[in-house]
Amino acid sequence: MSAPSIADALQQFEAVEANLGKLERLWDQIYAEIPSGIRFGANPKYEDLCRSAEEILRHLPPIDGWKPTLAFEDLDVIAQNRFDIMEFADDPMAKVSFERVLEEPGRELRQYRFLFNKTRRVLINDALNALIDLVDADVRQLHRMLEHHDANADVSGPEWSVLRDHIQQIDTLLGSSVPRAERWSDLRRHLRFAKLHDFYDIEEVDWPHVKAVLRKGMFGEDDPIPVQVADLASLVSAKPTGPIPTKLNWSKLSDEDFERLIFALISSEHGYENPEWLMQTRAADRGRDLSVTRLTKDSLAGSLRSRVIIQCKHWLQKSVSVAEVATLKEQMQLWGEPRVDVLIIATSGRFSQDAVDAIERHNKADHALRIEMWPESHLEMLLAARPHLIAEFRLRET
Repeated sequence: MSAPSIADALQQFEAVEANLGKLERLWDQIYAEIPSGIRFGANPKYEDLCRSAEEILRHLPPIDGWKPTLAFEDLDVIAQNRFDIMEFADDPMAKVSFERVLEEPGRELRQYRFLFNKTRRVLINDALNALIDLVDADVRQLHRMLEHHDANADVSGPEWSVLRDHIQQIDTLLGSSVPRAERWSDLRRHLRFAKLHDFYDIEEVDWPHVKAVLRKGMFGEDDPIPVQVADLASLVSAKPTGPIPTKLNWSKLSDEDFERLIFALISSEHGYENPEWLMQTRAADRGRDLSVTRLTKDSLAGSLRSRVIIQCKHWLQKSVSVAEVATLKEQMQLWGEPRVDVLIIATSGRFSQDAVDAIERHNKADHALRIEMWPESHLEMLLAARPHLIAEFRLRET
């Protein structure tokens, strides 16, 4: 059986979300019909609302095997329980406990909404990644096309329509499960007006902000990291001894995981702005480039921004050779404006001695492009000061 398309999956999630919204609305109405005191007697409206909720519940699928039960109490049973609780006036918790039972369907629906949103974010993760890459490419292409146009020029054309379509696809993916960034409405407004100054607002302000919020949400910053110990004090009292581990288990990562690690590193670092996960696949190993702006501040000269391109090489047995360095240098010349100021080669392996010598000679010569080496030893030093990334990517695990 073939895997469902993302469109089919979204259609099913939309149907479930519609049913969930109906249940949430019905629960508010059901709870409003429950008397606050002791009142016996039938309430046809309450009964019909409960029947409607139970009918919709049958069309709400489990998530990881769980779904709400929505056990609605009979109104006469509620009245009788409240009457009985009056005999225990000296035990205030009896009334509190019973009222919490009445509120249980609402708590179940909130739990299901939480799981639904979390599951939907997992569903859209890969597609959202790809669309962010596409929008980055759209913005770069439009920049090259429009850099010499008049500030009030109309920029609506085929390329603008492609950008607008990709933003619309992101909007569809987000649904109601992912909050929109603060500048989302500004982004949509500038897309609608389609003047050159609108594009520059998108390029310089709207999209970098929106993208940062999207990337932050995709890395699951609120998801827990598994912990094996029940009490940290027990570790301390055991007085653990032995060698201090400095090596990381790079084999735990796939090629894409390694790229995500480097992206997470530059995304959270002070002095690095507008990180991008680029679409261009130029390297022979088909690794993707990362781009970021490095901000250097000088008390006398002011702020200097440098365009940095990072090539990720998740090589466990292979060293970066002098031929690989030469190829990457040639590729940097193919990049359009703004020019590339720094090329970082980040690898989970090492550099050959010839490659190290060639890079050092290059950096001593009169070249605009500077090359930086981030071998495994350098990455391990960087990550030692950022243990949350070591835990997030499980680099200590054997």
